[in-house]
This record gives sequence, C-alpha cells and structure tokens, in this order.
Amino acid sequence: MNEQHDHHYLGHRHERNEKRTRWVVGLTAIMMVAEIAFGLMTGSMALLADGWHMATHTLAIGASALAYWLARRWARDQRYSFGTGKVGELAGFASALALAIVAVGIAIQSAQRLLEPRTVDYREAIIVAVLGLAVNLVSAALLHEGGHDQGDGHHHHDNNLRSAYMHVLADALTSVLAIVALAAGMLADARWLDPAVGLIGAAVILRWAWVLIRDTSAVLLDRIPDDALAKTIRSAVEGEGDARVTDLHLWQVGPGRFAAIVAITATSPAEPALYKARIGCDPRIVHITVEVARA
Repeated sequence: MNEQHDHHYLGHRHERNEKRTRWVVGLTAIMMVAEIAFGLMTGSMALLADGWHMATHTLAIGASALAYWLARRWARDQRYSFGTGKVGELAGFASALALAIVAVGIAIQSAQRLLEPRTVDYREAIIVAVLGLAVNLVSAALLHEGGHDQGDGHHHHDNNLRSAYMHVLADALTSVLAIVALAAGMLADARWLDPAVGLIGAAVILRWAWVLIRDTSAVLLDRIPDDALAKTIRSAVEGEGDARVTDLHLWQVGPGRFAAIVAITATSPAEPALYKARIGCDPRIVHITVEVARA
C-alpha cells in the first residue's frame, strides 16, 4: 500500500501566535532604543540594564517569529522526518543562551557601579522606565493567551511563545525594580540601590534563562515528555494476552504532539495493527511505529 504520511505537527494556534509575536517585536524594539539611549544619558545602571535586557528580548522574540515562519514554510517538507515542530524549541534554546550571557554582563557592570557610584538623572530615568513597563504589560497581554494550546482537549505549552512570554515577564519585573530603585535614589539619596537593582535584574534574567534551557533542551534531546502517558501505553499493550513491551520510545515532535516507537514480544503475537489501535486512543500521539516479535 502506497500511502503518504503527513508530518504537519504544528500547534493549533501557530499562525495566530506568529502574528502576535511580530507585533511584540516592533513594540519592544522601539522601547529598547529609548531605554538604552536614556540610560546612557541619565547614567542609570538599572535603566541601562533593563534596556539591554530588552535588546536581548527583541532579538529573542525576533528569533521566535522567524522560527514560526520557518516551521510553517517547511511543515510539509518530506526531508524533515518528523516535521518542523521542534524549530520553536531550537529558537527558545538559543534565546536562553543569549539571555544568560547578557545577564552576566549586566551583573559585572552593576558590581562596578556599586564600587564606583555615579550621578543619575532620576526624573528622566523614571519616566522612561515607566514607559518601558507599559510596553512590557501590553506585550504580555498579546502573548499570554497564545501560550497554551488546548485544541485536542489537553493542556500543553508552546515553548517558542513561552520563551517570548518569559522574556516579557522578566522585562516587566526589572522595570518595576528599576522604578523603585530610581524613586528611592531620588527621594532618599540611596544611590547604591540603582546598581543593586541591576544585580537583582541579572539574577532574574539568569533564572528565566535556566528555565528555558531546561525545558527546551528536554524536547531537543527527546526526553520522555509525559511519564504518565508512557505508563499508559505500556499498560494498554500489556493489558490483554501475553504481550510485553521490551522497548518504548516517546518524544515530542511539536507543541503537544508526540511520536512513539514500541517494540513488543509475545508467544502468540497479534497483528501490529491491533497493538497500534490500543495505543492510538490518545490524540496527542500523532505518529506510532509498532514492532512485533515472537518470544
């Protein structure tokens, strides 16, 4: 039988998430330039740190938008054995690495400012920081709804959009910290708070970067995405007769889309189609390969 198998494993909201991501890229690019420029003009390390973080955020969201476009363009290219559903994970992983590097740079500059305090133009810095926070909140609203895909009745993450959303949340938090530090410096002459907030912001960025690296690398390295589902597959195969699962591979091929390879032995084996029917009741499993051998 000659039947071509479709490997289109993109999320249900792929195009919608792509459009929203493009909007966020434009908004944050504008704010990035403003924060870096005013951070240099006013001498605020907290504002400059937030601006450079927003620069990495702009690049990361840009990478996410590019990943959506490439995944959609190559979705049905037969050269990709299991589709292009992992392109977003790759973009998220690269984004996390870049974010971690910039966080280290911010921490070093903030530590230098603690040792050698500089004069800060607090009023102008606060105005720009508030504008940055407003952009972050608008961006978060654009990205929040699309971060979870429930099209097949199950709740799962789109890690490409999730990486963008984490950047926005980290930006919003560092903006709040910058505003507090600048206000305290202006009202109480606590100049040390500005670089101290830069250190806190760097720690927050590193934390988000670690979460992204952990989650995206798990997908890229084909870690079992759902232990409970793996147990369910094994139970479904071994529930009737004398069949035993000798090898089981379960990995993610797209947001909420899994593939499985199951090796089975039995003294009186049934047809592979029977075992495949037992396994295929979960809509998240979009590609199943069953190998049957006589014990």
